[in-house]
Amino acid sequence: MENENLNILDEVNKGATMGMDAISYVSEKVKDNTFKQVLDTEFNKYEKISQRVNDLYSHYSDKDPHETNAMNKMMTWYGIQMKTMTDDTTSKLSELLMQGTNMGIIEGRRLMNQHPDADSDVRNILNDFVVMQEDSVETLKKYL
Repeated sequence: MENENLNILDEVNKGATMGMDAISYVSEKVKDNTFKQVLDTEFNKYEKISQRVNDLYSHYSDKDPHETNAMNKMMTWYGIQMKTMTDDTTSKLSELLMQGTNMGIIEGRRLMNQHPDADSDVRNILNDFVVMQEDSVETLKKYL
């Protein structure tokens, strides 16, 4: 059970750090100040989830939670650079973030379904992470 909880927390933290990385990379290209503020808010939500994971992680392990590795960070950065080379409009940036966020939602829902017996604190963070991402998609849709 403890391993299951650690795995879930690791996956949530990886998703949160990947979200923060993607927003950081996209933010460099944003020209619309309102959209920039939206992204700052979304970044803070990911940061809060990551902090919650870090706070709870110490109950299960004396190590730090897993984050995205350098290769994944590089691939995310490169993908954003390539996909925005000819189109860096707010609509395109929103679309890219939505695609990544949808992958996080799918992974989060899968974890919820595969680990119904996870500790309630862990399930709460996972659920909050998925709901936060679902809300983010709704927010980002307005910028398509």
